[in-house]
Amino acid sequence: MGRANKVVLAYSGGVDTSVCIPYLKHEWGVQEVITLAADLGQGDELEPVRQKALDSGASQSLVINAIESFVKDYAFPAIQANALYENRYPLSTALARPLIAKLLVDAAVEYGADAVAHGCTGKGNDQVRFDVSIAALDPNLKVLTPAREWGMSREETIAYGERFGIPAPVKKSSPYSIDSNLLGRAIEAGPLEDPWTEPPEEVFAMTKAIAETPNEPEYVEIGFERGVPVSLNGQALDAVSLIGQLNTIVGNHAVGRIDMIENRLVGIKSREIYETPAMTVLIDAHRDLESLTLTADVTQYKRGIEETYSRMIYNGLWYSPLREALDGFVQKTQERVTGTVRVKLFKGSAIVVGRKSTNSLYTEDLATYGAADQFDHKAAEGFVYVWGLPTRVWSEKLRQ
Repeated sequence: MGRANKVVLAYSGGVDTSVCIPYLKHEWGVQEVITLAADLGQGDELEPVRQKALDSGASQSLVINAIESFVKDYAFPAIQANALYENRYPLSTALARPLIAKLLVDAAVEYGADAVAHGCTGKGNDQVRFDVSIAALDPNLKVLTPAREWGMSREETIAYGERFGIPAPVKKSSPYSIDSNLLGRAIEAGPLEDPWTEPPEEVFAMTKAIAETPNEPEYVEIGFERGVPVSLNGQALDAVSLIGQLNTIVGNHAVGRIDMIENRLVGIKSREIYETPAMTVLIDAHRDLESLTLTADVTQYKRGIEETYSRMIYNGLWYSPLREALDGFVQKTQERVTGTVRVKLFKGSAIVVGRKSTNSLYTEDLATYGAADQFDHKAAEGFVYVWGLPTRVWSEKLRQ
């Protein structure tokens, strides 16, 4: 079933993507498979992954470090948009997919491939994110999806791979499906499929259990420039270091765990466990700084934009004209979102306890109830009358 001569395959080193290599070659007649593994700060050593692809039959095995782009071009715009899917999930995994899709398309051009491939099944969100992103970047590029079409069980997939020299997992595989990068970890499957089951501590790696956290609170000060985090505790940091250091600080206080029933794009409800320490605190702090520096109407209108923005990321529409248009709005709102936010971390909670900005719209002599009060209280009577006039008229007519 020949569909392409040369294919660039998104590769993780797991069973499915490894088996994709011989499957593409022997079942679909692909002549050459080039694998691409993206280093997005997942913390794994990728040299064994690169070698495993070659051992599994790849002609070339690419490992691309894209951590800086991941943070600057994907995570930071999402923070500026306060992007939380269903008001909870900071989209740590979803944000990686359009970047990986871009790397696939770029590699296909560089190596003269006539198709790209991925190992997603037909049940999850990632297949949509990859397919739609690739189509947006190069609508003429073929996308091959062997794992969506081969119909093999996990056991059959392992057996198929063994026929071509791909070793079966040497130990009993973990029941959990885990995806990780610098922004966080997503954990699902196994016992977690029962929504009543509490996640065991063994599934967490970025956050401590509350019982193991310090008995004293810790304060962290996050500096923003135009809505982008640029410093921790007064120290300017590059984008990757800032996220990495904040993950460690925040995770040490058990902050950033999310346990939710999530509505997948394909119509299935899914129980998801996330660890997103830095992203959780950054979005909370950023939103608070906006409350200090943006006018009420901009802040309130932006909330609807944020919900749309979050759904678009989750639903695989990063490369869409609407997201580009919304980016124009979001970036305009961020021009004055510069300042510092102080967050108190303690026993699983992250509470904003202070904020300051040279662009602050908070005016103390108007807000105070003390002797320095400059507000004209007499002006309030006329304002209240005019403001309530429609309600007054409606009430009078109702009673006639």
